[in-house]
Amino acid sequence: MARGLMRWFGAIRGGAGFVPQLRRYYLAYTAGFILFVLALAGLEQMGMPPRWIGYAFLLFTILLYATIGILSRTSDVTEYYVAGRRVPAIFNGMATGADWMSAASFIGLAGMLFLSGFQGLAYVMGWTGGYVLVALLLAPYLRKFGQYTIPDFLAARYGGTLPRLVGVVAAILASFVYVVAQIYGVGLITSRFVGLQFEIGVFVGLAGILVCSFLGGMRAVTWTQVAQFVILIIAYLTPVCILGYKVSGSMVPPVAYGEAVQQVSRLEEQIFDLPAEKEARDLYRARADAIYERIVRLPDSLEEERARLTTRLNEMKANNALLRDIVAVEKERRELPRSPEEARVKWESQMREAADRGAQPIRHADAFEPRPGSDPGQARLNFLSLMFCLMIGTAALPHVLMRYYTTPTVQEARDSVFWSLLFILMLYIAAPAYAVYAKLEVFSSLINTPIIKLPSWVAAWGKVGLVHIEDINRDGLLQWAELSLNPDVIVLATPEIAGLPYVVSGLVAAGGLAAALSTADGLLLVITSALSHDVYYKIFRPQASTQWRLVVSKSLLLVVAICAATLAAQRPSTILYMVAWAFSIAGAAFFPALVMGIFWRRANRAGAVAGMLVGLGVTLYYMVRVQFDSIPWLGLHGIAMEPWFGIDSTAAGVWGVPLGFITIVVVSLLTPPPPPATQNVVTRIRYPRLEREGF
Repeated sequence: MARGLMRWFGAIRGGAGFVPQLRRYYLAYTAGFILFVLALAGLEQMGMPPRWIGYAFLLFTILLYATIGILSRTSDVTEYYVAGRRVPAIFNGMATGADWMSAASFIGLAGMLFLSGFQGLAYVMGWTGGYVLVALLLAPYLRKFGQYTIPDFLAARYGGTLPRLVGVVAAILASFVYVVAQIYGVGLITSRFVGLQFEIGVFVGLAGILVCSFLGGMRAVTWTQVAQFVILIIAYLTPVCILGYKVSGSMVPPVAYGEAVQQVSRLEEQIFDLPAEKEARDLYRARADAIYERIVRLPDSLEEERARLTTRLNEMKANNALLRDIVAVEKERRELPRSPEEARVKWESQMREAADRGAQPIRHADAFEPRPGSDPGQARLNFLSLMFCLMIGTAALPHVLMRYYTTPTVQEARDSVFWSLLFILMLYIAAPAYAVYAKLEVFSSLINTPIIKLPSWVAAWGKVGLVHIEDINRDGLLQWAELSLNPDVIVLATPEIAGLPYVVSGLVAAGGLAAALSTADGLLLVITSALSHDVYYKIFRPQASTQWRLVVSKSLLLVVAICAATLAAQRPSTILYMVAWAFSIAGAAFFPALVMGIFWRRANRAGAVAGMLVGLGVTLYYMVRVQFDSIPWLGLHGIAMEPWFGIDSTAAGVWGVPLGFITIVVVSLLTPPPPPATQNVVTRIRYPRLEREGF
């Protein structure tokens, strides 16, 4: 075993027969992982407890990643930041696929498709379409430029320290929001499948993230991500293939998908028009109206509510009510908001939830179905806006673009994009099928089931906070409106929903963990590279030694990781929402400056800085004011505004990106052109010497 690992380490270092050795060892690794899963399946049949299966998957995978990280440790700057620029295209494509297929893709995408049907396809189309922009507009040119980071490019192309600093701020902001979502996903997995408290699970997963990127930087991250890709793709495809066979006899998800959609549509026709279902929706709408009345009458309504609960509590005690009922009312009174501002925020959230449950359900296959009372064109506009932001954000994400610095040549950078798309396609073509299979299982086995007979997974995921049920019409049965599923639960819970062996659930959890860890590694490396390389080394201490630069980078990595884990433990939002915000931030800040810097010589420093600041500022302004009504730790209350043209906060970049382009053009034309030396950078990037670059 030790000898085999050392040979793998030799292959990673790039000795003779570099690519053939890598292929052999990763094929052996894949076969070994499959045998490990089959062994656990056999042990489950022999009575192995489910929790032990969860521990086995968690410990085995993290130990594996840690081993690769330790073997790949390095003190060489080029190895640490860009893996020595020796990563072959196919392996860079696998690493990029793992880097890209984060907890949002693995955990959140199918969940969003489950809840919103056709509307959720904006994520699939936007994320895959973005790689076309990467291949055509950015990847080969950035590889030709060389260096280590995106702020490096901004500084060389536009000149001076200011473009670098603005790029650093934007990279840190986008990557930090993104990495919080990944660590949040790690917390969900460890809390459910290992039985840890969510807040503890977040930090346990963080240890697995740090052991790779902390020791070996990009080299360790790259070879770990290749291993993680193998696990996550096996984990994602296994249950969806099994369910496809169950639905139509075919294990190819797209083949069974059409039949499953038809079955779901027929069940929707039956379920949504049931009298009990309509009654439940009416009751939720009535609740939303009642909460609205309380909000309108603040602050008086808050005192009235406190007095009402106190009176009710006294009556229950006087009448010797059941202890559990008394405790429930005491808890309700204790959790009342302390101020009218807090009451407004909390009650508005409750009102929106009740209104959503009371609205006419979205039918899975209907395109751009509007909510009652909304503009029919609003759903289409949100779809197109979100798709635009995800495409632009994909092409501007620093942790994805950094991967194309690691290839030996420009041609391999182009080939890497092809392999990336191919490997990503394997997951994205299965995600819509995953969503519809899960919905079919829920409709068939859960809806109209007596609440006292609900399967155990409902209570298990309810403890994690991702499943909520409420018998609002008191009929003892579960209606669709009474079931609230967080989108982050769908993929992780589908094996349990479908009654598959628990080893499949553990496999899916291992895949989700691999997806979250791989992306978190890349994102943390972006943040620490921006701080240690672009700020500390390039601006403050150019004379710093190689060893000291790595010490600073690793120290910052630890600090940033702990801050991200602390924020993730607060459960700020769903995974997909946080990731969509990161895409809008990255797209608005970087895409105009990168594209104009490559394709327009006249773009200058003043235009680039102004464009990045305007794009980023407008995007953040819109995102914060549409999504939040208050930010207590900043002392801000009542800041919410109505969305412009009804566009959600997830597509905030639709305003920042065009304004960024316009600002760069206008400011560049109103100020002196860049010097000839800077314009020569454009020529060098756009027109490489073909014989040297391997075209």
